[in-house]
Amino acid sequence: MAGHSKWKNIQKRKNAQDAKRGKIFMKLAKEIYVAAKEGGADPEANSALRLVIEKAKGANMPNENIDRAIKKAAGSLDGSSYEEITYEGYGPSGIAVMVECVTDNKNRTASNVRTAFNKNGGSLGESGCVAFLFERKGFIAIDRTDRQIEEDELMLDVLEAGGEELQTEEDQYEVLTEPDRFEEVKTALKSKYPISSAEVTMLPKTYADADDQAVEKLEKLISILEDDDDVQEVYTNYRS
Repeated sequence: MAGHSKWKNIQKRKNAQDAKRGKIFMKLAKEIYVAAKEGGADPEANSALRLVIEKAKGANMPNENIDRAIKKAAGSLDGSSYEEITYEGYGPSGIAVMVECVTDNKNRTASNVRTAFNKNGGSLGESGCVAFLFERKGFIAIDRTDRQIEEDELMLDVLEAGGEELQTEEDQYEVLTEPDRFEEVKTALKSKYPISSAEVTMLPKTYADADDQAVEKLEKLISILEDDDDVQEVYTNYRS
């Protein structure tokens, strides 16, 4: 019985992992669709599509899934059409929250997002109510745990590549770039340094603090939003 129980637990975890992987692939497919729809199906001529394909491959998304999403955007396949929409609001203690979505049904998505806010100490706001608190930046993380990296040398390389800022953390260096310089900076640094993650994201201009109770509600709100199939990214200005 012990062996059977152990197998059931392993199988349960595997099913959960498979479900999570499937959700990730679905969100990536939507992101690929939107990028291809807006900028064309050729990754060489569409930098946004090129970046999301790289992101998908980093998540081990099968090539056929990637190709299917691109063909769908190009009109070669029938199916739902998707559009991007961003919701803004306030979490517990007035923490700014931005929710980037890709959906084929705005009414469903808006209802789900509003419910998540209302049930977790937050409120959905008007467009633009918190967007001014964030800025879009290229973000590149360089692992510094496995090898010695001279910070001065890295700084020179970052500046030479067109990077904007270098921040030092305990286990990594963090490079910030303007979005339109992200690819060239990443390419230049990748040949010399161990890049652990790289993306164009939204970073807070200012940060907010909160007590433990508010943080607990905020974490639940983020978890519910991220679990929604239509939600691609959730950003907050909470100082963790």
